[in-house]
Amino acid sequence: MSRFRTRTRPPVALALPALLAVAFLLLPLIGILSRTQWSELGEHLTSPGVVEALRLSTVVSLWALGLSLVLGVPLAWLLARVPFKGKALVRSLVLLPMVLPPTVGGVALLLGFGRRGLLGPWLEDTFGITLPFHTSGAVLAATFVAMPFLVISLEGALGGLKQSYEETAASLGASPVRVFFTVTLPMVAPGLIAGAALTWARALGEFGATITFAGNLPGTTQTLPLQVYLLLQDQPEAATSVSLLLLAIAMGVLIALRGRWTGTPADRKAAEAPPVAEEPAPTASAAPAEPAAPAEPAAPDASGAAPRDGGRWPLHAAVTGFNRLTLDAEPGTTIAVVGENGAGKTTLLRALLGLTPRAHAELRLGDTDVTALPPHKRQVAWVPQDGALFPHLSALANTAYGLRARRVPRAEARAQARAWLDRLGVGHLAHRKPAQLSGGQAQRVALARALAARPRLLLLDEPLASLDQTTRARVRHTLRTHLAEFGGVCLIVTHDPVEAVSLADRVLVLADGQTLQDAPPVEVARHPRSPWVARMLGRNAWQGTASDGGLALAAGGRLVLAEELPDGVPALAIIAPEAVSVHRERPAGSPRNVWPGTVREITALGSRLRVLIGSAEAPDLVAEITPDAAAELGLADGVRVWTSVKATEITLVRL
Repeated sequence: MSRFRTRTRPPVALALPALLAVAFLLLPLIGILSRTQWSELGEHLTSPGVVEALRLSTVVSLWALGLSLVLGVPLAWLLARVPFKGKALVRSLVLLPMVLPPTVGGVALLLGFGRRGLLGPWLEDTFGITLPFHTSGAVLAATFVAMPFLVISLEGALGGLKQSYEETAASLGASPVRVFFTVTLPMVAPGLIAGAALTWARALGEFGATITFAGNLPGTTQTLPLQVYLLLQDQPEAATSVSLLLLAIAMGVLIALRGRWTGTPADRKAAEAPPVAEEPAPTASAAPAEPAAPAEPAAPDASGAAPRDGGRWPLHAAVTGFNRLTLDAEPGTTIAVVGENGAGKTTLLRALLGLTPRAHAELRLGDTDVTALPPHKRQVAWVPQDGALFPHLSALANTAYGLRARRVPRAEARAQARAWLDRLGVGHLAHRKPAQLSGGQAQRVALARALAARPRLLLLDEPLASLDQTTRARVRHTLRTHLAEFGGVCLIVTHDPVEAVSLADRVLVLADGQTLQDAPPVEVARHPRSPWVARMLGRNAWQGTASDGGLALAAGGRLVLAEELPDGVPALAIIAPEAVSVHRERPAGSPRNVWPGTVREITALGSRLRVLIGSAEAPDLVAEITPDAAAELGLADGVRVWTSVKATEITLVRL
C-alpha cells in the first residue's frame, strides 16, 4: 500500500536560518576532511605517541563507562521511580557537568579529590590513593563529565515504561532486585544502550577536566584529545589526522544509534511483529494430555514447601483510607467489583496488593496475616487490564516467571508453566512473544501466569475489556472453568454485566470508596441499589422521594406507583426496557405513566432494538422493541412519540 505525504513548502524566514545552521555545523567537518593528508593518514595514526594515547583513551573511556553504569543506573532508577524531597536539586546536580565548562569541572575535582581537597588527604592517608596526575584521575574526570548522558537517557526510558509491568512482576513473587534485573532493565535496554554509547563517546573525547585534574602525562593521563592538543603545536597535519579519527568514532556512534535504540522493547516488537489473528485452541484429540503437576492441592508456598492449610485460603480484609470497607469471603469465592469511574475499584485492588498510599488494607489470607509484608511476599497475583505480559519473554517464560521467582527449579517451573498453558488452550503458543499473540491469546497467557504462581488471592482488573465479543465469550468460558478450581478468593473489576453475572458468586458495588451493595448477582440484578448498576444491567433507573402515593423524581417529573411508600422515603425506581411501550399517538387505557418524547438514538441489541427517548416531562427512557414494531411505528432519530409504563411494571428499591 503506497503512502502519500503532504509536502509543505517551508517559509523562507524559517528555511534560510535553518540552512545557515546546517552550514555552520557542517563547515568545520568539511574543513577537517579537506585538510587531512590522506597519503600520510596511516603513518600519523600508527605513530607510537598516537597509538599509546589511543590505548590510554580506550582504557580510560571503558573504565569511565563501567563506573557510570555502576553509579548512574541506580541513580537514574531513583530519579524515575522514587518520589523524595530534593529530587529537583539532585537532577540539577546530574545536569550540571553537561553545562559546566570542563576546565571548571577539573578545578572542582581538584578541590574535592585533590591532595589538598576535601577528600583527597583522607584517601591518600587511609588507602594510599592519589587521584590527580594518575590514570585513575583521568577516569574520574571522564566519568564526571560523561555520566550525565547515561543518567538522562536511562531516566527518560524508565519514565516511559509502564509501572504495571514491574507491579505485576512483584505480585508474582519477584523481589524488587529481581524485578529490576529481569523486567526493568531488559525493557529499557534501548535507552540503556543509547546512554552507554553516548557516555563512552563523551568519555573518549574528554579534554578540559582531564588536563586540569589529571594533567598531561604521556602513557599515564595523555589521552587522544590531549595528544591532538600537543600535535597542533608541532605537527598540525598529524593533529588533523587524529581529529579525523575521533570524528569518525563519534559519527559512527551517532549513526549506529539513529533510529535503532529508541523506544522500549514492547514498542519495537509491536512494530516489527505482524498482527496475529485469534486462533482456535487445539481440539481435544490434538491437545497433549493434561499433566498432574499443577493440581491445586500440591501447590507449594513461597518457600517451596507444601501448604499447611490444604490449599484453601479464606479472605479477610479491612480497608481504610480512600476505600473504607470490610471484605470477607470463603475459599473458591469469586467477587465482581463494579461501580462508576472513580468509585475506588482499582484502588481497592492496589490496596490489597500493598501498592498505593491512597488506601491501606489489613489483609489475612487463610491463617496468615500479610498486612506487613511487601507485595512480592503476599502471594496476591494481579492481572491488569492490558495483561502486562513481559514483551522480552516468551509465553512459556512469562508463565514460569512467578514460579522461578519463588525459587522453583527451572525445569520444573517450565513443565508446570506448559501445563497451565495447555489447560488454557494456548500451549501451542508457548514459544511466541507477546507481540505475536492476539488479544485473546495474550489474556489467556496472562491468566495462566497468574494461576501458575500459586496465589492465595487473585485480582483481575477488567481482564476482558480489550477483547472482541467472540474472543471475550471464549476467554470468559475458560476463566469460569478454572476459577471453579481455584482454592483462594478472586476479585474481578468489570463494567460488563455478563461477566458480573456469569463469573461471580457475589457482586460488590462501590461508590466513593464504600460498599453500596454486596450480594449475589441475582439479588443485585433484581434490586440494584445504584442507578449506575441498574443501567449497567440494562435497566432504566430513576431516583426520587416518595410523596402522595407516588415518586417525586430527582431529575424532574412524577411516577405513579402500584406500591405505596411512606412520604419522604428515598427510593430507586427500576423499569425494564421491555416494560416500556412506544406509541405514535397518546395511548388510551390502563397505563398511568404516560409521557411525550423524541427518539434520540436507536441501537441494535441482538435481535431487538433499544430506543433512547428524551422527554421534557421525565428523565431519559430506554425502550426495547422488535425491528418489526420499529418499522410499523416508523421510528427514526428525531421522531415524536409517546411512551407509557404500567405502575405494576415498576420495581422499587429503598435507598
